[in-house]
Amino acid sequence: MQRTMLKSKLHRVRCTHSELHYEGSCAIDENLLEAADIREYQQIEIYNIANGERFTTYAIRAERNSGIISVNGAAAHKANPGDLLIIASYAIYTEIELEKFTPRLVYVDADNRITGQRNAIPLQAA
Repeated sequence: MQRTMLKSKLHRVRCTHSELHYEGSCAIDENLLEAADIREYQQIEIYNIANGERFTTYAIRAERNSGIISVNGAAAHKANPGDLLIIASYAIYTEIELEKFTPRLVYVDADNRITGQRNAIPLQAA
């Protein structure tokens, strides 16, 4: 059996640009791409915390240390500068691969600078 699992996420990054007339994609600071193990042109899912929009696009590289998260093309209708986003990547794993599986979870500050990384989401008290 194979399972599709969350491979990585950038949690609560801030959209810095929304470029309607740019070829579709999401430009992401190169530091964030590396931290989340997202490759340029890889499919990503974006969840907009501000308005509930959920959409699929692909990642492209933005300048390292720029803090840029630019939602481009038609997807620009779904995110505005200042919106908080979750950017997720998924992968398909076999049961054997899952024995060593841990996701990469990347957390940032208001300027999209990395503040922490984890491999699990902490349990929440009821």
